[in-house]
Amino acid sequence: MTTKRLFLKTALSLIAAASGAPAWAADTSPIKIGLILPMTGQSASTGRQIDAAVKLWMAQNGNKIAGRTVEVILKDDGAVPDATKRIAQEMIVNDKVAVIAGFGITPTALATAPLATQSKTPLVVMAAATSSITEASPYIVRTSFTLPQVTIAIADWAAKNKIRRAVTLVADYGPGFDAEKFFDSQFRLDGGQILDKLRTPLRAPDFAPVLQKVIDTKPDALFVFLPSGQGAAFMKQFAERGLDKSGIRLIATGDVTDDDQLADMGDVALGVVNSHHYSAAHPSATNKKFVEAFQAANKGMRPNFMAVGGFDGMRVIYKALETTKGAGGEALLNAMKGQIFESPRGPVLIDGQTRDIVQDVYIRKVERVPSMGNGLYNVEFDVIKAVKDPGKTK
Repeated sequence: MTTKRLFLKTALSLIAAASGAPAWAADTSPIKIGLILPMTGQSASTGRQIDAAVKLWMAQNGNKIAGRTVEVILKDDGAVPDATKRIAQEMIVNDKVAVIAGFGITPTALATAPLATQSKTPLVVMAAATSSITEASPYIVRTSFTLPQVTIAIADWAAKNKIRRAVTLVADYGPGFDAEKFFDSQFRLDGGQILDKLRTPLRAPDFAPVLQKVIDTKPDALFVFLPSGQGAAFMKQFAERGLDKSGIRLIATGDVTDDDQLADMGDVALGVVNSHHYSAAHPSATNKKFVEAFQAANKGMRPNFMAVGGFDGMRVIYKALETTKGAGGEALLNAMKGQIFESPRGPVLIDGQTRDIVQDVYIRKVERVPSMGNGLYNVEFDVIKAVKDPGKTK
């Protein structure tokens, strides 16, 4: 037996010498992260914000995990689901990525979900917000938010602040359906009445016809959800049709008063009450540090809720990769579940059961903030702590 073991040891040493590396050498190949974002088209602001946040995370935390280089492969899908699916397949098969991330809108995440399941590749949603996304694959983890999380909060606030009759206006796709459904159910539960439900196309919407319907209906308030990037155009038409002086209150999810566009909206946005999970004005030391670093790295660009979804997404990926020492698959997915940390938005948890984010939701009002250059900001005045996705608890 001793002679046999010696022979095997010698043979292994010869093979190692021939290959130029010891037989026990650790894997030194790059750890690849596939990042799929809409860098062009209507949702380009989402891609720009997340890409900047990913770069900031890596600048602050380095590009080495377990002795291996971390490589981010960024591809533009233009928010077109067929393109997203093709790119994801190429990343999984050809690039051998350990994880795919990004996903600016719901249809792109849903198009890719079957690939994540088939290949056992964790998929981190940094933006898309339809409640059901995490149910489309057991390999999906979300670091953004869900529309039910932020919608119930503003519906509840409205009913408690003398708003009795409302009209809803949402984009005609998954998150819009969630916003419409959960605002309606919570507002009516609190004693309110929905007078009309209006929808606008996801691409190239014209708000004039639906705003005229609002004028004709004369509600106490108009509740609005629109995807990131459409808020400025909506607010312009809202003012042009005189709704800002009509006595009809505008309430919204924070996508409408997006930090990325708020400075361009002007005084029409002042006083708009909205609910969301992140504001650049969030008064924590962690957020102040994040905003300063983000703006310094991006020529003064203000981070929005998409940026924080990307930043925290990289945190979840990095910490999981550190736990698995670079291994992917089921082990990487399990290492993402249950993570608890302090985000620029506040305390968050990746729920181990749903793989969705649990986070604080804030009620905010758009105000000018003298201490921040007199710019327009979503200033928080109330908070609902540790909100799970109501779409999964009902």
